[in-house]
Amino acid sequence: MSLSQRARAAQEAIEPVTSFFLSLRALDGRPGVVDLTFGDPHEMPLPGLVDALRTNVEPRSADWFAYKTSLAPARETIAAGLDAEQGVPFAPEDIAMTQGAFGAIAVAFRLVADAGDEVVIPEPGWFYAPMLRAADLVPVRAPLAAGSFDLDVEAVERAITPRTRVVVVNSPANPTGRVYGRDRLDELATALEAASARTGRRIWLLSDEPYRRIRFDGIGFTSPAECYPWTLVDYSYGKVLLAPGQRLGYLALSPRIPAAERAELRSALVPLQMGLGWGFPDAVMQYSVPALEKVSIDVPELTRRRDLMVGALGAAGYDLTVPEGTFYLWGVAPGGDAVAFAGALAERGVYVLPGTVFDRPGHFRISLTATADMLEGALPALRELAG
Repeated sequence: MSLSQRARAAQEAIEPVTSFFLSLRALDGRPGVVDLTFGDPHEMPLPGLVDALRTNVEPRSADWFAYKTSLAPARETIAAGLDAEQGVPFAPEDIAMTQGAFGAIAVAFRLVADAGDEVVIPEPGWFYAPMLRAADLVPVRAPLAAGSFDLDVEAVERAITPRTRVVVVNSPANPTGRVYGRDRLDELATALEAASARTGRRIWLLSDEPYRRIRFDGIGFTSPAECYPWTLVDYSYGKVLLAPGQRLGYLALSPRIPAAERAELRSALVPLQMGLGWGFPDAVMQYSVPALEKVSIDVPELTRRRDLMVGALGAAGYDLTVPEGTFYLWGVAPGGDAVAFAGALAERGVYVLPGTVFDRPGHFRISLTATADMLEGALPALRELAG
């Protein structure tokens, strides 16, 4: 056997994703295909993003493109933005610049967890399991509340064992679009304090917040960092800029972590990122952070697209979860078989993501980052298969 155990475990954990895309490959090249799978852009990039990159690609010193770790202007801008958004005074030195949220999550897991430790992840949820398997960690799934997909604190409590080291919270949540309220997060904080005392081992919370700035209908946002001191926060600019190929994100240590423990974590960030393969964003992306803090996807237009699809698919009989944030629409697959449903849509030139990717084989996800014309073009096939 050539593969390492961790490589094979990661391969198996992400198999639903790879098998789905292999099934689509046979259909590649057809004209007029409407791809609603991932949150990729389908229009020209935001002018503010292009301007920032154009400005900062011009070198101003001999070391402009030299090795960079986490640059101070980027960290200072982010700390000020977090304070303004959440009223939590993050320190610039407690922010590690990373290659998107993927990079931040990889650092977070290795910063506080050891091989064999368990990490509680939401179900349905994002692709945490392959990352955990690749780090020799054990994913333990905690279902979200049935029907509402709200955070189910009792389910998290049931998932905790003496080996639990991290609990992941994703709000606004991918794929459901739910935004968790302060009351539920306070309840979770109380549960994690009690579980830490019971097991004699501190349980950390990783707040996965890449969609934090993409919310609808005036819905507010509470970070778990406001509720639970032992919190790490990851963020990605790729969502709000709709530029996932430009890898820029960060991991932030909550200022409410006790000073001695926070200093220990802080001192390990650069060595750990170096050990993971120089896990820092490219220099030009870091130089651009002060300008990019002011750039955003058009949320009102995204709201219109959400309302278009919710209205049309609801009228066709689909059972949908109306998203409060993110740019996804989550629904029940007609007939209960998401793979068959996605396959039938693909035959009609429309690609959606089956819920098998999120351990929910009866659901599907649509990305609203498609153009309005693309979404309109997908509706006839979606109506045809409504059941």
